[in-house]
Amino acid sequence: MSRLTEDPTIAAIATPPGPGGIGIIRISGSQSLPILQKLFSTAHSPAQFISHTFRYGWIKNPETGRIIDEVLAVYMKAPKTYTREDIVEIHCHGSYIVLEEILDQIVKHGASLAQPGEFTKRAFLNGRIDLTQAEAVIELLQAQTKESLGLAMSTLQGRLNEMVGNIRHSLLSLRAIIEVAIDFPEDDVEIINATKMSDQLAREVIRPLETLISSADQGKIYREGISVVILGRPNVGKSSLLNALLKEDRAIVTATPGTTRDTIEEVLNIRGMPVRIVDTAGIRDHAEQVEEIGIERARQKLSSADLVLFLLDACEGITEHDRSLYQTIEGKPLLLVLNKIDVGSMDPHQCPAEFGNHQCVAVSATQHKGIAELEQEIFKLVTKGQQWDPGHSCVPNVRQRSALKKALDSTWLITTGLGNNMSADLLAVDVQSALDHLSDIIGETTTEDVLDMIFDQFCIGK
Repeated sequence: MSRLTEDPTIAAIATPPGPGGIGIIRISGSQSLPILQKLFSTAHSPAQFISHTFRYGWIKNPETGRIIDEVLAVYMKAPKTYTREDIVEIHCHGSYIVLEEILDQIVKHGASLAQPGEFTKRAFLNGRIDLTQAEAVIELLQAQTKESLGLAMSTLQGRLNEMVGNIRHSLLSLRAIIEVAIDFPEDDVEIINATKMSDQLAREVIRPLETLISSADQGKIYREGISVVILGRPNVGKSSLLNALLKEDRAIVTATPGTTRDTIEEVLNIRGMPVRIVDTAGIRDHAEQVEEIGIERARQKLSSADLVLFLLDACEGITEHDRSLYQTIEGKPLLLVLNKIDVGSMDPHQCPAEFGNHQCVAVSATQHKGIAELEQEIFKLVTKGQQWDPGHSCVPNVRQRSALKKALDSTWLITTGLGNNMSADLLAVDVQSALDHLSDIIGETTTEDVLDMIFDQFCIGK
């Protein structure tokens, strides 16, 4: 899909909203330098720009001559740029009023406002990156831990492209043999060695595809994180546990039942795994109206939770309220947490016996005892105890995993066809199907609506 675009010159503010020391405006397209020359001035005008070299000066309103800001400007000549088009960046002070006024002048002098992800989309369309790398840019911007950042960088550096390329190369070599058999049908039995081809498919296509699909399932928790809901009856210590996990006083804690009226969500890092932890209102009958709304939201969070921390009170022991509450979550991934062990005397071994033999961790949320052990058990439950190094792994996303699965299904059809002495023409159809699905991953055959869906996820300016 590589092509040099003839699209209009685009511009956008590339730094986040809000005040800051420096703000950046990015322009891409054939009119980038002419627009800059109209707005930029130095003590020695007209300014001469050397590619990839910053110039110090001022951005002025050409009509009034009024200085808008003192800036550093850089012109980068195609094709050695992010988009493979001419690019200009203006580095000014981080006032959003200044940024907006400069952008307004850029648009007045010939640029169009960039759409979300349009700079990266042009980089893809112009062949500087493939679609897997473009998607890795989104993941890099959204990374919440060093591990998820490592996954994004691995894909951005082309590792997934390389692995998919190796699989495609093997399929292309098989297709070449099959096409010879199609051209010489009287000799196709001798040309197609079913046993040899099946062995090659198993070794060079099926196993690598299965490995990638498996890593997608495993690595999803590092890329997207998991949702963990803290559940328990009122005043059992849910908010104290949230504070202990976050290592800060995020939730209000009192001795009065029903203090938490709404769900509270925060993200913490457990061994590189982003965990969205949710403190819920204590579920009980006869709650007042505002508390009842919080209880209903708690139930909604439970329905989508990846893991529930079912909190029990070591002082009061197991109550009928606990048993009743457990009935509402039976079947969900569950970890029992016995709180207040610093003041209570309940034996933690009683908990699994009462509640389905789930693992039980004893903690004191207020004293921060057992919190490290709790984090360890959360990690073990979610990863199922598998050892995996996200920093050296290639992890396809959901879209890529779907295409890999389709390619694997087509490859199994090829293997079945070889075993049944299927004609070369029909084998060629399945081989091409597998190749098409792999091409979708790197963007060679991806439809325009899918591309729009991908790049719409970007922020403006990237």
